[in-house]
Amino acid sequence: MAKQKKSAKTNAVRLLENEQVPYELKEYDIDDGQLDGVSVAAKTGQAEESVYKTLVTIAGPRELFVFIIPVAEELDLKKAAKAAGVKKLDMLPLKDLTKETGYVRGGCSAIGMKKKYPTVIDASAEQLEQFVVSAGKPGLQMILSPMDLARVAEASFGDIIKG
Repeated sequence: MAKQKKSAKTNAVRLLENEQVPYELKEYDIDDGQLDGVSVAAKTGQAEESVYKTLVTIAGPRELFVFIIPVAEELDLKKAAKAAGVKKLDMLPLKDLTKETGYVRGGCSAIGMKKKYPTVIDASAEQLEQFVVSAGKPGLQMILSPMDLARVAEASFGDIIKG
């Protein structure tokens, strides 16, 4: 089990520890304001293909869905809607992110949100032993098995990226 500083304990980290999921934390500098996934991959020395971003979408007025995709890819809203079992999805407006999830841009994790939302991880992660996702706050990433994240987040895998 990874040793943590008190300040690093986010909801996501606490949930992993409660579930006894092995993980590693990686911190990175956020002073430059570069919070996009490609920049984070470079800052943490990780291959872009192994770093995933968490996106929150909305169907209708109040139904939220979470998608986890490689940082250099784009979410295909049609494929995502099909995977979610809804007709249409839109990206959740950034102004609503913290209110709905408890997380901020650049620090959104699929686990530890205010509510548990249906979550889909891009199928590309199924081939990876480990991948990197947000640990619940900007400047903090966690490295873990996609299968462990899927179990804790009660997520499924699906083809959800453009291309």
